Amino acid sequence: MGLSKENMKGLILALVSSGFIGASFIIKKQGLRRAAAVSGVRAGVGGYYYLLEPLWWVGMITMIVGEVENFVAYAFAPAVLVTPLGALSIIVSAVLADIILKEKLHNLGILGCVMCIAGSIIIVIHAPKEQSIKSVLEIWNMATQPAFLAYVGSVIVLVFILVFHFAPRCGHTNVLVFTGICSLMGSLSVMSVKALGTSLKLTFEGKNQLIYPETWFFMLVVAICVIMQMNYLNKALDTFNTAIVSPIYYVMFTTLTIVASVIMFKDWDGQSGGTIVSEICGFIVVLSGTIMLHVTKDYERSPSFRGSAPSSPSLSARLYTGNGDLLLKQDEENVSPEGNMCSRRQELY
Repeated sequence: MGLSKENMKGLILALVSSGFIGASFIIKKQGLRRAAAVSGVRAGVGGYYYLLEPLWWVGMITMIVGEVENFVAYAFAPAVLVTPLGALSIIVSAVLADIILKEKLHNLGILGCVMCIAGSIIIVIHAPKEQSIKSVLEIWNMATQPAFLAYVGSVIVLVFILVFHFAPRCGHTNVLVFTGICSLMGSLSVMSVKALGTSLKLTFEGKNQLIYPETWFFMLVVAICVIMQMNYLNKALDTFNTAIVSPIYYVMFTTLTIVASVIMFKDWDGQSGGTIVSEICGFIVVLSGTIMLHVTKDYERSPSFRGSAPSSPSLSARLYTGNGDLLLKQDEENVSPEGNMCSRRQELY
């Protein structure tokens, strides 16, 4: 199936945005660590000193540039195409970490990168064409259909439970709490971003959509969801090892976004069963490559992976305890401030 002109624009924007977002991961992580070293309070336990750290803002600006391009991509291509391509930003991060931070990319990690690229190609080939939308009111009708309202209601209830019940009790010991909040809110933010992006595209084409209150409502939802995502993603990154946070967040966020898009925009309507299965298989390949890339990167640093005597904890144990960040904190405490600033390497994966 050939790509339409609109899908091609969205594809190019999504690929470019992955480059910026992938680079921002490294910069933001270093900023968080510097801020924690200066203030003594990590973002994961409520610290906000990173807002005064210039390096963190460099990373944030880089991420914003990438997110803006990603935002525009949703105005041209369906979420089923754009969202899974976010895995390419992980490849960019892994390659930059290998080149700049000298964090060796294991052979299985390289295989994971190849799988991500292969899966992305499958998704691109079988992606549905973007619907022709003439007004934001059409999107509003999609957003207020019973099926999608049920999805929104479920997300709000789950986020409320996670924030007020589970986060205070086990948010700092179970990675699924913070990443779950980010992913659930992220699925709503993508739907609102697509609605807002389409409205702005129509406005620039001469069909003013800013006169409709629905456009401003979608803008408000985007702001609320993005703020919550940023807050809880920072908590997750600062509390747990990125090698665990990134793949879990990608899996949950991408899956929920595809589900939301299929419900709201009916992306799979008109497609054959074979095409839909091919898209799902492509997503699974990307998913497997992402997990392989992160897990092998994590094991590369572990004693058991290098053949030393101590054994690495199980995946379930690392999911629950933060995947070794306590060891990292102890190492930081045993290093002098001068040596710490000179020798600290950012742990991207």
